[in-house]
Amino acid sequence: MRLVCLPHAGGSAPFYFPMSRALSPAVDVVSVQYPGRQDRRADPAIEDIGEYADAITAEIRPWLDRPVAFFGHSMGAVLAFEVTRRLERDGVVPLAVFASGRRAPSRHRDENVHRRDDDGIVEEMRLLSGTDSQILGDEEILRMVLPAIRSDYTAIENYRAAPGLTVTAPITVLTGDNDPRTSLDEASAWAEHTTGAFDMHVFTGGHFFLANHQEQILKIVSDTLGGPLPGKGGPLS
Repeated sequence: MRLVCLPHAGGSAPFYFPMSRALSPAVDVVSVQYPGRQDRRADPAIEDIGEYADAITAEIRPWLDRPVAFFGHSMGAVLAFEVTRRLERDGVVPLAVFASGRRAPSRHRDENVHRRDDDGIVEEMRLLSGTDSQILGDEEILRMVLPAIRSDYTAIENYRAAPGLTVTAPITVLTGDNDPRTSLDEASAWAEHTTGAFDMHVFTGGHFFLANHQEQILKIVSDTLGGPLPGKGGPLS
């Protein structure tokens, strides 16, 4: 089976490499690399969730030769939902959608990080504690990565889900109990967006709670997908 992983705003494919190492070979983990960063730095960044989801859906079609599931963190959770919607319209129903660190599509907050100056975006990154402090203190690196981060925030902060949007794929929510960007009520509202099974797991920690709960999260993923946990990787951070 194949697990397609979608990073957070400003994130990149290597974020999921530890998960890939831990679940292989029972699960083929494919981590999507968004445009505008790392090896895709020359590709124009995307500022719209619908455009993002369309591009990812087209990109993963060659990977649908086996059963597929999705794992998305933060912005990636919304993209996992939107890609699933598109696949289901074509008759492809994923085995599972793991929505991590993100409020339900129907729970909107008026956030404008994408309108801040560069220092304001860096402040948000410090608040969420998902970026190495050395990177946040390196002006040269920040100049390279901030445009893509701003584009991602533009996409997710302008996202509006139409009322009543659902998928048939089961949704498993993972959330931190002290996430400044997702309350437990907002996370549990994902139940409104599936006609299939729903499950929710709450962990201690903030937005990037995954870093401190790797083994538990890997077990949830493995159990949900119906397979044994082959091994262990490094921290998801």
